[in-house]
Amino acid sequence: MAAIEIKKNVYWVGVVDWNIHDFHGYSRSPEGTTYNAYLVLDDKITLFDSAPQKFQWDLYHQIRSIIPLEKIDYIVCNHIEPDHAGAMPFLMEHIRPEKVVCSKMGHRMLLDHFHQPDWPYHVVGTGDTLSLGARTVHFLETRMLHWPDSMFSYIPEDKLLISNDAFGQNLATSERFDDEVDFGRLMSATSHYYHNIVLPYSTRVLEVLAEVGKRGWQIDMIAPDHGIIWRSHVADILAAYQAYAEQKTGKRAVVVYDTMWHSTEKMAKAIADGIMETGVGVRVMSLKEYHHSDVMAELATATGIVCGSPTHNNGILPLMADFLTYMKGLRPAGRIGAAFGSYGWSGESVAAITEWLKSAKVDVVEPGVKAKNVPDHAKLAECKDLGRRVGQAIIERVQSRA
Repeated sequence: MAAIEIKKNVYWVGVVDWNIHDFHGYSRSPEGTTYNAYLVLDDKITLFDSAPQKFQWDLYHQIRSIIPLEKIDYIVCNHIEPDHAGAMPFLMEHIRPEKVVCSKMGHRMLLDHFHQPDWPYHVVGTGDTLSLGARTVHFLETRMLHWPDSMFSYIPEDKLLISNDAFGQNLATSERFDDEVDFGRLMSATSHYYHNIVLPYSTRVLEVLAEVGKRGWQIDMIAPDHGIIWRSHVADILAAYQAYAEQKTGKRAVVVYDTMWHSTEKMAKAIADGIMETGVGVRVMSLKEYHHSDVMAELATATGIVCGSPTHNNGILPLMADFLTYMKGLRPAGRIGAAFGSYGWSGESVAAITEWLKSAKVDVVEPGVKAKNVPDHAKLAECKDLGRRVGQAIIERVQSRA
């Protein structure tokens, strides 16, 4: 990808990672991703963020197509995670900048990652500014959005917010701007990213959005470190993040399960039928077919999460344990849940799932349903009844928020 001028004398010099599908080892990224870096030409030429180490030469050639690297005066590290700062040792060798600008926590983490105390660190905090000449960069620490070191860089002269991991998506495209791709596809990718990475920090998101509003920043472009640059839908992405963080979910449920000999699968379908009878929408997802990050993306708009597994070694199947661990870490709020599963002789799975859901602060509809071996018509009727009870609890929860 060629470098692209996104504002007058401001260039995208990032890298497109077309083939990555496993993002950081925990989330699916079927459409790849980008590692966005931005070069500002001013009296003090400044590079904002970088790329993973494996793409350092790609980044080098992107920058080199505009200026020699040694002409760069400052490097701003908005976020120290290796996909945005992995190329720092390489860049320091080729650029030798006057300043490496970072937050206080960023300074600590640069030392922890690269063990280079002699780099020319310039530590900034919320409210600090840095003159580049005709432009001034304003900094806002955004701790835990989504790392302790994270910060925003805002350039008022360009009405440009460089937002590191906030407002990003995992999309590898030849297009760079939001108005150049299908909006539905873009928002789906944005939601998937938020609900698998940013969701645990939703309270912090609301605080940061309020802080940005209080500062009165005029923003007509948001340049994140992953995916598409926002220039035509700035208000839409800000509103979407507000909605994501408020977690005002609707009359929908996800029935997620793993199955061995299809008995638990039969139960999942019956529960889904019962939920639908109440007028609540439902999605049925087998963990053998859907990645746990895709289930979380579906849960983004759903108030209900119904989990099923057969009993396996007095517990639950590994894929269900994986999902429940993953979901608990992401801390979705205000959800209704229930448990179900089949068993051969001991039958502990429903109790185990119930306790796991409760530990994740999910309000559980009890009792769950367990079926010995293959569920018969009477047992499937119990499953439908559980679905109805879950559906009704979802309706009541959504109405209470209205």
